[in-house]
Amino acid sequence: MLHIRRVSSALRSCAVAALAAGAALIVPTPAASAAPCSDVELVFARGTHEDPGIGRVGQALADSLQGQLGGRTLGTYAVNYPASYDFLATADGAIDATNHIAAMAEQCPNTRIVLGGYSQGAAVVDMLFGVPPLGNRVGEIGSAPPLPSNLARDVAAAAVFGNPSTKFGIPVTSGGIGGRAIDLCSDGDPICSGGRNPFAHTSYEKGPMPAQAAGFIVGLV
Repeated sequence: MLHIRRVSSALRSCAVAALAAGAALIVPTPAASAAPCSDVELVFARGTHEDPGIGRVGQALADSLQGQLGGRTLGTYAVNYPASYDFLATADGAIDATNHIAAMAEQCPNTRIVLGGYSQGAAVVDMLFGVPPLGNRVGEIGSAPPLPSNLARDVAAAAVFGNPSTKFGIPVTSGGIGGRAIDLCSDGDPICSGGRNPFAHTSYEKGPMPAQAAGFIVGLV
């Protein structure tokens, strides 16, 4: 009987050792690799009080771009900033966009970067190219430094909608990006023109302008 107990104990010891050895052979599943670099990336700043993300105008532009890029891939990046009624915080968006473009230039040097913005988000793009976000009436108050020249060269195109600075005769095209930008303003939009129709500022995603901007962008990327 004692002999049987010793054999049973030995078997249990062997079983434990075998399980331990087996566990040592289990190879952890590798973490998912980072997403590959897209052919084109849209970096978009949403309008005031829109939920975090690229916003409804940004999404309309992305959808139009995807439809016109053929087989090329499109990534999107939502500029991280409050988009609140504290317009001095608009500079946070310009700083975030600058940091993201710098990271993309290092990690995905072949990706074509496109900048976009709607309303307050358009002011973010203005800052990146040295345009006063609310015209000369405000000047540099609340502004962020423009993109360094090496990063500005990495931006293939830009498109803005309902740009506040356009109302003061200083569209984004007057800044450092020049002919690589398109500045779109709906008829009657009081934010970007002398119009008096507030509804003209709130429906860019429903009209032809996202497709128009996408066609302009595709010609440059």
